[in-house]
Amino acid sequence: GLEWLKQKLFRLGEDWYFLMTLGVLMALVSYAMNFAIGRVVRGSGIPELKTMLAGVILEDYLDIKNFGAKVVGLSCTLATGSTLFLGKVGPFVHLSVMMAAYLGRVRTTTIGEPENKSKQNEMLVAAAAVGVATVFAAPFSGVLFSIEVMSSHFSVWDYWRGFFAATCGAFMFRLLAVFNSEQETITSLYKTSFRVDVPFDLPEIFFFAALGGICGVLSCAYLFCQRTFLSFIKTNRFSSKLLATSKPVYSALATLVLASITYPPGVGRFLASRLSMKQHLDSLFDNHSWALMTRNSSPPWPEELDPQHLWWEWYHPRFTIFGTLAFFLVMKFWMLILATTIPMPAGYFMPIFILGAAIGRLLGEALAVAFPEGIVAGGVTNPIMPGGYALAGAAAFSGAVTHTISTALLAFELTGQIVHALPVLMAVLAANAIAQSCQPSFYDGTIIVKKLPYLPRILGRNIGSHRVRVEHFMNCSITTLAKDTPLQEVVKVVTSTDVAEYPLVESTESQILVGIVQRAQLVQALQAEPTSWAPGHQQCLQDILAGGCPTEPVTLTLFSETTMHQAHNLFKLLNLQSLFVTSRGRAVGCVSWVEMKKAISNLTNPPAPK
Repeated sequence: GLEWLKQKLFRLGEDWYFLMTLGVLMALVSYAMNFAIGRVVRGSGIPELKTMLAGVILEDYLDIKNFGAKVVGLSCTLATGSTLFLGKVGPFVHLSVMMAAYLGRVRTTTIGEPENKSKQNEMLVAAAAVGVATVFAAPFSGVLFSIEVMSSHFSVWDYWRGFFAATCGAFMFRLLAVFNSEQETITSLYKTSFRVDVPFDLPEIFFFAALGGICGVLSCAYLFCQRTFLSFIKTNRFSSKLLATSKPVYSALATLVLASITYPPGVGRFLASRLSMKQHLDSLFDNHSWALMTRNSSPPWPEELDPQHLWWEWYHPRFTIFGTLAFFLVMKFWMLILATTIPMPAGYFMPIFILGAAIGRLLGEALAVAFPEGIVAGGVTNPIMPGGYALAGAAAFSGAVTHTISTALLAFELTGQIVHALPVLMAVLAANAIAQSCQPSFYDGTIIVKKLPYLPRILGRNIGSHRVRVEHFMNCSITTLAKDTPLQEVVKVVTSTDVAEYPLVESTESQILVGIVQRAQLVQALQAEPTSWAPGHQQCLQDILAGGCPTEPVTLTLFSETTMHQAHNLFKLLNLQSLFVTSRGRAVGCVSWVEMKKAISNLTNPPAPK
């Protein structure tokens, strides 16, 4: 019978089973793509991770099922090259923390120990460092960058974990390049040839500091425009509806606009659009002055990209070097802002790094033309190297946008040269001084626009937080449960409120705080309560507690006289969401992120007097 069935179904020349297989496979592919698009976490991923490390639980953010969707989405983003002009740092950090969370669960399951939230946070902080280190092969700056971006307070215990994991990741990343015959040995990612004996003259320190100031001002403009445009896209009726119902359509329209501009035979000719992101940095870090090289001769624009002369892509006889660099900065400024609204996994650090390099290159070329022989210092004249200014500009602009200092160290690890250590660090500090006083960082701004749980900083802001006490802004309308509360009243409280936990007080009269009762456990205990009691016995909460309903001790409270500054530091240091407030042991209120944010907002922007 099986032989007869085989002859009937698989007769020579019949192709229906191939068509059936084709239909089934394509249905599976289609479903998998829809599933992946539905699950993919769009954008960088760093703002969400920063929110999680502050103590907020985000559902499915660390689910390993998102890993494949993130990889596919990021691959598609990177395949667009200079069209979208986006990187991979943020998504790699997200991928790293997803893998760390999964390995952490495997570890706890294998050895049979209960889940430890502090242990998980240690793994996530180390994973963030690994994500940066495996992109740039920079373990030192990877660890420092993750510390600066992810948390306001850092445990020294996690320091060696981050360095160990980041070093392993960076070493393996560069070792794979050797195995793939891309490199002869383990070297820096972007090779430079700056002078080692006299990389810069002493008077140039002023120009490096000025470059930092320029990058700080431009970073403020970029952060303001990016946050404003992102808010407009989310609030505009047409764009918000398009993003809610047809994300691929919005992505296609935005990409079409960007691709039309960066088309190499068109406007892209003036944007060096044939260069990849790595080639952009390789060319901008060139230590020769393009303006001086093209003063007496005009290099041809090759039909094909010449790897030996990448800087030719930046030259046009009508625009000159200054025109193409300025045009590149103006166009990429708004094009990058538009690209950040596309709902696909993408990193935004590398494009910002390249923009900063272009700013520094423009200033370096201008100085090279102003001082063609170099600046005389101590009777010795050394030519100006625009590549050094490009390096300082990249570190300063990216550091100002992200509010980090570690970008200076990242620049040294990327190039393998530290000869510009002092001027680069001065430029980064000057840019950060301006940016941090005027605008929130790129990641904090994204948290604000996405309306993720966020506690504004008060350190370094002169808002008078030391004079405000907790009793001035705490929530006084809290629902307490006393041990002598009748059972009927307990049932009414549980059914009429939806809070996760209740403060437990000694008695209705004293209101002395003695513990915390979780709502879920209290409901379970009430449902298991026996219906019959001894005659004359009045049922109260104490009977429920004695019957096995667990309570938690109150390990930390705020006093009503505690200042806002002290309370804010506790919330940040311990990653707290709320704390009860007591006065002489009595529960008088509670403070959560909601009350804290409202109080900070009232100090920053005082309400108009009635």
